Amino acid sequence: MFFPEGNLRVFLYGKPVDMRKSFTGLYALTKNMLREDPLSGNLFVFVNRRGNYLKALYWDRTGFCIWAKRLEQGYFVRSWSGEKKEMSWTGLKLLLEGIEIKNTKRYKRFAL
Repeated sequence: MFFPEGNLRVFLYGKPVDMRKSFTGLYALTKNMLREDPLSGNLFVFVNRRGNYLKALYWDRTGFCIWAKRLEQGYFVRSWSGEKKEMSWTGLKLLLEGIEIKNTKRYKRFAL
């Protein structure tokens, strides 16, 4: 599955999630807690309490996809904000590598 980088919105759930949840459980969290439409084509990311296991839920027009990744060392998230966070595609790629960005200033970029 490949994503158009400019069109994809990524939402990170700001609280720890029980990783035993599958499609239905993550769908319910997206709908009820994030207050987003799971069928929108956005990517919804959930992390466990220890911060080393991540699941992402995505609707690809024919069904749901779940991706999972576990870090052998390090953490995806070290501190919990308690609220959802929207991030860019680049932020997601950094998160998947275990790099957490805090207190950065993002400058406006102009596209042609």
